[in-house]
Amino acid sequence: MLYRDNARRIVLALKHGDRHDMARAAAPWLARAARPLIVPDLLVAPVPLHWTRLLARRYNQAALLSAGLARLARLEHCPDLLVRRRSTRTQDGRSRAGRFANMEGALALHPRRAARLGGRAVLIVDDVMTSGATLHAAAGACLDGGARSVAVLALARVAKDGWAAI
Repeated sequence: MLYRDNARRIVLALKHGDRHDMARAAAPWLARAARPLIVPDLLVAPVPLHWTRLLARRYNQAALLSAGLARLARLEHCPDLLVRRRSTRTQDGRSRAGRFANMEGALALHPRRAARLGGRAVLIVDDVMTSGATLHAAAGACLDGGARSVAVLALARVAKDGWAAI
């Protein structure tokens, strides 16, 4: 979805309004969108929150989305494949370059989950993609850890002039 109007309201309700039902409703949309990305032995994982943000929010909206997708597509789900090593400041108001700089080195493989990755294809799921900086960091961590390939999927995409997906 384009991140505007009703799509924006859905994402914000999921992200900040404790509306977990939005993730259940979105799971079939994500499963349909993911069909071309599904390969044998695909591992599905969410973009992680830093533990302090997870503690404040009480849930990771990307993990709710990835769990629903994995369940419907009958794929293995690893909600803690990645960790956020440091608390990154919000991406709001940052330029594209600023967003990438903010995410530099922020994500890594969970040391106890790295063995599940070896040579597999991974699908990283997030709620919103703006510049692609967060998904780029997640994909890089997976590739550095030995993933065969990485695909990304977001529930919504911000469309801004001059910003291209990577």
